[in-house]
Amino acid sequence: MFSLLNCFRIIALLEGVSYILLLFIASPYKLLTEDDTYVKLLGMPHGILFLIYIVLAIIVGQELKWNAKTQAFVILASIIPFGTFYVEKKYLKPNK
Repeated sequence: MFSLLNCFRIIALLEGVSYILLLFIASPYKLLTEDDTYVKLLGMPHGILFLIYIVLAIIVGQELKWNAKTQAFVILASIIPFGTFYVEKKYLKPNK
């Protein structure tokens, strides 16, 4: 039920959502109002999700026998807005 791949899919989704919220809501809000409440609120969870994403990307990549190019792309996708959503759709399809 909760395979490593499914856990990685969930983390990829949560990391992507937290990154989008941080970039497109919290940061502009901070710039406009000089109130960093939302950046502080979202920053730590996003950082933790980012680290978990990287670790799981390495583990899942080894398990699925990704080549170095795919592994690097999956890891680098975490710093591109909407990148983790693309990775989830292209590389993390659930086995049926």
